[in-house]
Amino acid sequence: MFRTIWKKCVNYETVSYLICGILTTAVDFVSYAVFRRLEMGVGVSQALSWAAAVLFAYVVNKLVVFCNYNFRPAYLAKEIGSFVAARGISGAAVWFLMIVMVAWGGDRGFIYEMFCKLLSSVINMAANYVFSKLWIFKKRPEEG
Repeated sequence: MFRTIWKKCVNYETVSYLICGILTTAVDFVSYAVFRRLEMGVGVSQALSWAAAVLFAYVVNKLVVFCNYNFRPAYLAKEIGSFVAARGISGAAVWFLMIVMVAWGGDRGFIYEMFCKLLSSVINMAANYVFSKLWIFKKRPEEG
C-alpha cells in the first residue's frame, strides 16, 4: 500500500513542481529582500516580488512541470489568464497574510519578516499546485 501511494505521489510532475516551486520561492524572496532594502514598504515589496515570481512560475510550470507546449495565441491567452487569476487569488491571500503577520509581530526585524514570508510561501505553494494541476494545465481531450 505504501509503495502504491509513493508511486502516485512521487513522480516527475510532483518532484519537478517541488524543485520549480523552490526556485520560484527563491525569486520571490530575493526580489522581496531587494525591494525592502530599497526601502519600499512591506505591501509594495510583496506585490512586486509576487509579480516577478508569477512570471517565472508560469514559464517553468508550463514548460518544465506540466510539459505543455501549446503556443497557439488563443490557447495562451486563456491559459495565462487562468494562471494569473489563480495566482492573483493566492497572491492576495499571501499579501494579506504577510501584512497581518508582520503587523502582529511588531518590530521584530527583517528575520521575522522572512519567517512570515516562508510560512505564507509554504501555504501558497500547496494551493498553487492544486490550481495548476486541476484547472490551468489540465490535459484536455483535444490535446491528447
